[in-house]
Amino acid sequence: MNDSQPFYARRLERVLTFIEDHLDEDLPLDRLASIAGFSKYHFHRQFRAHVGVPVARFIALLRLRRASYQLAFAREHRVLDVALDAGFDSPEAFARAFKSTQGQSPSAFRRAPDWARWTAEFHLPPRPRTDTMQASIVTLDPIPVAVLEHHGPPATLMRSVQRFIAWREQSPASPEASTRTLGVVYDDPDSVAPEQFRFDICAELAGPLESNDAGVIEKRVAGGRYAVARHRGSTDEISVSVLALYREWLPNSGERVRDAPMFFHYIERMPRVAEHEQVTDIYLPLA
Repeated sequence: MNDSQPFYARRLERVLTFIEDHLDEDLPLDRLASIAGFSKYHFHRQFRAHVGVPVARFIALLRLRRASYQLAFAREHRVLDVALDAGFDSPEAFARAFKSTQGQSPSAFRRAPDWARWTAEFHLPPRPRTDTMQASIVTLDPIPVAVLEHHGPPATLMRSVQRFIAWREQSPASPEASTRTLGVVYDDPDSVAPEQFRFDICAELAGPLESNDAGVIEKRVAGGRYAVARHRGSTDEISVSVLALYREWLPNSGERVRDAPMFFHYIERMPRVAEHEQVTDIYLPLA
């Protein structure tokens, strides 16, 4: 990497953070160029070279992603409210923009989201880590959890998440306000065939698990020693933090991994917080 690359990366990362923090505001090109400290005549090309998409597309993508989460998981929000929150002047303009990307109208997406297409069309450009991976070591007791097992393509994981949320909302066994939300990762999605991918969607149990028609069963997340690293931002990008934990922290730690799956603890999630404000702790099992 030559000396100029970190310079440009830092300035453009500043712009990305500003966009995320001011997504509800007008974001004209000259304003963003000024924040980056670049000429407005060249900023859009520099942005695209760094991020991979034009700045207008990146902003629209963030706004439409937020809208899609609200449609799917915040049903108390009317489509009109979602449209205005996404920065559109009318539901019609919002519907056109949403359908042109997702292939479904906002109402159709709310009724039955096509998560496979959502994963493909609303995928965020990857952003490299700009900090050094740090982790602490903790010892956990086994955690009893309610689990919906997802078997199949990662692109359809959100469909299983919706099923689990619907079960949890009506079950007294795992109230969201007082119990942890976890995800147990059995497979690297880049290393197995899509149909072989396995992921347990979990919620800590506060009481007995009642019989149900949702396919939710009881398991235990293994206790023992874990390295814990924090990921901030979209869970779409969590693989970058996972790889940094293996590549940067583990070789220098003197630790060895244990024959048990990694799990995630979802501390702050959309739509309760903005996507870039999400907080997820990564637990790597240690011998």
